[in-house]
Amino acid sequence: MEEKREGPLPSLLPQVGMEFNTTDEAWMFWIRYGGQKGFEVRKMYKNKRKSDGKISSCRYVCANEGHRKLDKRDHLTKCPRAKTRTDCQVRMGLIMDKNKGNYKVTGLFLEHNHTLQLPETSHLMVSQRQISELQGFEIKTADDAGIGPKAAHELACIQVGGSVNLSYTLQDQKNYLRGKRQREMAYGQAGSMLRYFQEKITENPSFQYALQMDREEKIANIVWADAKMLTDYAYFGDVVSFDTTFGTNRESWPFGVFVGFNHFRQTVVFGAVLMYDETFESFKWIFETFLRAHNDKQPKTIYTDQDYAMGKAVKEEVEDKNKESNILSDFSACMYEHEDEATFEDAFNILRSKMKKQTWLDSIYKERKNGLNVT
Repeated sequence: MEEKREGPLPSLLPQVGMEFNTTDEAWMFWIRYGGQKGFEVRKMYKNKRKSDGKISSCRYVCANEGHRKLDKRDHLTKCPRAKTRTDCQVRMGLIMDKNKGNYKVTGLFLEHNHTLQLPETSHLMVSQRQISELQGFEIKTADDAGIGPKAAHELACIQVGGSVNLSYTLQDQKNYLRGKRQREMAYGQAGSMLRYFQEKITENPSFQYALQMDREEKIANIVWADAKMLTDYAYFGDVVSFDTTFGTNRESWPFGVFVGFNHFRQTVVFGAVLMYDETFESFKWIFETFLRAHNDKQPKTIYTDQDYAMGKAVKEEVEDKNKESNILSDFSACMYEHEDEATFEDAFNILRSKMKKQTWLDSIYKERKNGLNVT
C-alpha cells in the first residue's frame, strides 16, 4: 500500500537548510530521491528528547553505508548474503528547530562511491517496490479464484507490458498474500481455537497453551501441550527435535512440533506450535514458552533444521541456560561436596575458568578465606 504523505513534497534535490514538517515526510523524500538517483536507502540513527520522546535529530543514508560485520558462519553456508556495503558516505541529516518544531537538513553529502541503478530498473529496488490498493485488490481476487501466485504475477506482467514495468516482484506478491491472511485471521477462527483449548482444559487441567499477541492485539504465535505430552517430556525429553516444515494451513501459518523417542523407539510429541512468522523473536518466544510449560526442564540435545533465526533462538534459550545450569551445579559441588581443601581449590579453579567474569566468585572466595582465618 502507498504510504500517506503529509503535505506537498519539496523538490527532489536535497539542500542544506531544507525544511520538513516531520521526520516521516523527510523519510518519504529520501526514498523518492533514492529512487530517482538509483540507490537504496536506510535509516542510520535517531536521537530522542528525554522530556517528551520526540526525535531531536536523525540521519538517513545510502544502504551501502559502512562495512558489513565479519560473517561468523562457515564455508558450508549454502546461500551466503552478497556483500553490498562499500562505506558509501551519502547521507542527509535532520535536526529539530526548537522554535518552529520542524526539521532542517544538515550534514548533507551526495557523492556515491559505487555504481547506481539504471532508471529502467530503479523502480524494482526494495525501497521503491510497492503494491497499490488496486493491485492488492487484483492479487486478492486472483487468489480467491484459485489462481496461483506465479500465474497471477505473470498475468499482471503481461497487462503492464513486461515485468520491468511492474512495481512489485513475485516474492512481494507472496508476502502481501501471507501478510493479509495472517492479519485477517477472523474472530471466528481465533474464537474456535480458544474454545477448543478451554474444552481441553476442562477435560484435563494439565493441558497448557499460550498465546502471543502482536501490537494490534491479534494472535501471533500459539504453543500448546496436553497431559500426555507433558508426561512424555518428563521421561523422554533429553533429546528433542523441532521442525516447522510439516506444512502450513490456509492462512500460511507455519506449523511446528517438538518430538522425541520413547523407550520403544517410537516417536512421541512434546508440544505443537502455530507461528505468525519464522523470525528470531518468534522462535525465542516459542522456545521460552515451551520450556516454561515443561517446568523449565532443559533438553540435553536439541535438533533443528538449518534456519539461522531458529538456531540463534535455540542457542539463547537452551544452550546458554544449560551452561548456566552446569555452572550452578559445579558451584554447589564446590560448596558442599569437597571436604579436602586441595580438592576444593582444584574444583574452584575449574569453575572460575568457565565464567567470563569472576568478580562475584572472587568475592565469595575472599569471604571464605576470611572465615578460615577467623577459625
